[in-house]
Amino acid sequence: MRIFVDGDGSPVKDLTIEVALTYSIDVVIVTSIDHYSMKEYPENVSVIYVDKGADAADYKIVQLIGKGDILITQDYGLASLVLPKEVRVLHQLGYEYTGENMDGLLEQRYFSAKVRKGGGRTKGPKAFTQADREKFKEKLLLLIEQSIH
Repeated sequence: MRIFVDGDGSPVKDLTIEVALTYSIDVVIVTSIDHYSMKEYPENVSVIYVDKGADAADYKIVQLIGKGDILITQDYGLASLVLPKEVRVLHQLGYEYTGENMDGLLEQRYFSAKVRKGGGRTKGPKAFTQADREKFKEKLLLLIEQSIH
């Protein structure tokens, strides 16, 4: 099992690494070259930089991720692409993407895009809170425990 992080703008990278270290799980952060950093990570963490482009990180994750892995992303489209690979997918707010909730999420995304394309406005995400961070950590720990037992 590995944990992949859709790294562009993820507020839970460091928390994910902290949890993964506890279980000696490898973490793969996939991010755009636009987010290049000299930050040093623990030995169990690798960073893969991809070219600029809206979906470059998504395509790389789909290519690399496999059965039994966990993906951290807020991208519904990416989640829908990896779920058939028997991957567990967790949003940074602590809820899991599943086959059961994916259709509704994609439909919501489609209608929001349609409103924006027509000149309308949709709400952006709320600020990420400490409560969000705790909920995410709790759910990540649960997914890991379920995966190793």
